[in-house]
Order: sequence, then structure tokens, then C-alpha cells
Amino acid sequence: MKKETSVATGRRYESFAACYLEQRDCRITERNFRCKAGEIDLIAIDPAHKLVFVEVRFRASNRFGGALSSVTPNKQRRVRNAASYYLLTHPQYAAHYCRFDVIALSKDKRSDGVEVNWIKAAFV
Repeated sequence: MKKETSVATGRRYESFAACYLEQRDCRITERNFRCKAGEIDLIAIDPAHKLVFVEVRFRASNRFGGALSSVTPNKQRRVRNAASYYLLTHPQYAAHYCRFDVIALSKDKRSDGVEVNWIKAAFV
């Protein structure tokens, strides 16, 4: 059996996170938005009509601090810069309140499932 690449694993967990958000009445407007400033994994409109820039992180173990600790200040800066560019190029969202969320995913050892930690307004 062929081992899944890290890119394929990342896409699979981004899809998982998108489904998780949709089940909570969020509407995904964009996946993997890329520009020179950086990348945003998911962009969604939440039930309160807020524009949410979502960073999705997966870690199989917490040995090196887990998924949340991998959202470094440098990563936050790149996401903020990409979000600024997104807002410049999508004026229909100019009046929306915006926030930055993190969905940290890890393997749930008890059930062989996925543990989800959704941090709203994780950084500014």
C-alpha cells in the first residue's frame, strides 16, 4: 500500500474541517486561497455573517506541542497578510466583521477518530 503524501493528508484534513464548519451552519466561500502574501486554508461566513479566515492544522501526536502550537507568530502574520489581500480583491466583504480562527485536529487515541479543537478568534 502506498503511503499518503503530506499534501494529500493536509487536503484530507482541510476537507474534514470544511465539513465540520458546514455542519455548524458556516458557508465555505473559498478553499486554499493563495497569493504572494500567503495562503488561507478556508474562508467561511459563520451563522452571524462574520467572515472567518480559518487556519487548519493537523498533528498525529502532541510530541512537539501539537497542532495549536504550530500556528506560530510568523504563520499568523502570513495569514493576516493574505486576508488583507483577499479583502482588497473581494470588496463585497469589505463591510463584514472578520476574525481568524484555528481548527486544530489530532488523532483521538481512544476512538481512532479525529479530535477537533475549534478556536474562534485565535489571533488578531
